[in-house]
Amino acid sequence: MNIHQFDLNFYVQNVIAAYLIETTDGPVLIETGPDTVYANLEKSVNNAGFSIDDIKHVFVTHIHLDHSGAAWRLAGHGATIYVHPRGTKHLADPSKLIASAERIYGDKMQELWGTINPVPEDRIRATVDGQNISIGGVDVRVIDTPGHASHHNVYIIEGIAFTGDAAGIRIAGGPVLPPTPPPDIHIEQWQETLKKIRDIKPDILYPTHFGKSVDVFPHLEEMETRLLEWSNWIGEQLQKGKTDEEITKEYEAVSKNLLNHHNIVDELMKAYEFADPFWMNVMGLVRYWRKYKL
Repeated sequence: MNIHQFDLNFYVQNVIAAYLIETTDGPVLIETGPDTVYANLEKSVNNAGFSIDDIKHVFVTHIHLDHSGAAWRLAGHGATIYVHPRGTKHLADPSKLIASAERIYGDKMQELWGTINPVPEDRIRATVDGQNISIGGVDVRVIDTPGHASHHNVYIIEGIAFTGDAAGIRIAGGPVLPPTPPPDIHIEQWQETLKKIRDIKPDILYPTHFGKSVDVFPHLEEMETRLLEWSNWIGEQLQKGKTDEEITKEYEAVSKNLLNHHNIVDELMKAYEFADPFWMNVMGLVRYWRKYKL
């Protein structure tokens, strides 16, 4: 099985990946990236020896715009978009998705994500947890994996797990960080998701941010440990009565110190910050604590 890893060059390298798998029925794409880097996706597909029109099957791990924002463009070229059942209505009518993102990103929406158009309903396929989807001799196994998002899937192909954000963010062999944006972070569900992935025993992880990870179990262990540590830290700060602004400032300092400790500097530091904005992680964890714990 041939896998092509595409760097979509979202501002800098090593931020957002898309993966193309060759099959006897044409290429399968996992993740589209946002509309703003669609031209980079198309160029990468061409460089791999294919055209966008060759892609008839696209799997998105979830509907956050860095993962599925260009799905409507692929659908316009005849692709079927496979997505978690909780995500189907938001691909067909992205108005609520756009409104939610606007509350987070404000006037940077267009700059970051570009145009977000509906995907025609006849081009959307809702997945089922545990199902196998066979395409050109390749079986894609669907795993429902909430925690980061309620509409999140992991896809397993021949012992390889395409994990979206469920297994965290890891760039150039650096530390594994948990991406915890609002609105539906749920720590306990995420722990169950990590157990699911461990139980499958994949040989390789391919997170969307960013690229191949072969030390699967240490990677997942680091992810869970840091998820719990950072969640508990946020809870402690809230219980001390600190404001969101105070917590964000301290969290950013702790995060950058961790990356510096691992010699993550310059362009790689920028890549981590684009892939896993520290201020947004605080928003998601604060919301989780106020909704479920306090």
